[in-house]
Amino acid sequence: MQSTPQFKWLDYAADFMDSKYRIPFTKVRFGADFIVGLVPYGGDLITFGCSGFLVVFMAKHGVSGRVVAKMLGNILLDSVVGVVPIIGDLFDLGYKSNQRNLKLLKAHYQEGKYQGSAWRAVLIVLLVLGSILFLTGWLIWKFLSAVNGFIFG
Repeated sequence: MQSTPQFKWLDYAADFMDSKYRIPFTKVRFGADFIVGLVPYGGDLITFGCSGFLVVFMAKHGVSGRVVAKMLGNILLDSVVGVVPIIGDLFDLGYKSNQRNLKLLKAHYQEGKYQGSAWRAVLIVLLVLGSILFLTGWLIWKFLSAVNGFIFG
C-alpha cells in the first residue's frame, strides 16, 4: 500500500477505533468503538458514523465498488450486532470492523487492483449511510415521542 500521510492516518484511526487499549493482564485489545459503544444506541450511532467516514475516505482513494461493499457489510454487521446490549459490546471486542476494512484496503492495493477514483461507490456509500442515519434519527424521535406521550399524555 502507498506510504502517504493519508494512509498512515488511516492506520492510526483504525487502531484508535478498534485496538488502541489493552485489558490489563490479557491480550484483549479494544478501542473507541468499544468504549463509545457502551452508551446504548447513541454510542453505536456515533461509531457507525465514524466507521462510515473511514469507508468514504477509503473509497475516495480508489478502491473498487466490491471492496467498498465488503467494507459496508463489515460496519453494518458491527452496528447491527452492536445495538444488542452486552452481546453487542462483547462482539465489538472481537470483530473490529475498522481493522477488517483496513486489511481489505491493503489487500486491494497489494493485489494491484487500484483503478483510480471510486466516486460512484463513494456516492452510494454516502446515500446508504445517510439513509441509515436518517432512519435511525427518525426511529429515535418516534420512540422519544411515544415515551413523552406515555409520561405526560
